[in-house]
Amino acid sequence: MTTEKKMTTEHSNTERERNDKDNVIFIGSKPFMNYVTGVVMQFTTKGCKEVIVKARGKFISRAVDVVEVARKKFLKEINITIKGIEIDSEEFENKEEKKVNVSTIEITLEKE
Repeated sequence: MTTEKKMTTEHSNTERERNDKDNVIFIGSKPFMNYVTGVVMQFTTKGCKEVIVKARGKFISRAVDVVEVARKKFLKEINITIKGIEIDSEEFENKEEKKVNVSTIEITLEKE
């Protein structure tokens, strides 16, 4: 493989990875409407076909609310469906260096 072709391949792989991460919304402690706006913007201005909303722990219920508000209030005219919901748990050490499990959710939205 030539150097030029290798660089093009590496560039497209990096670009694909970046684009894959561009459609992910991580829910946290920012104001609720910031996340709703983020989801709506992904579908409307960025033209994404799929958006993934991720949350952990106490923010899981907020992620569900963000998805529902975005779908039912702001994206009524666009047919957005829930492609999938994945739940899991992660183990990590807290501030006291004790291992704890935290639940996670990943909601995949799709434009039909």
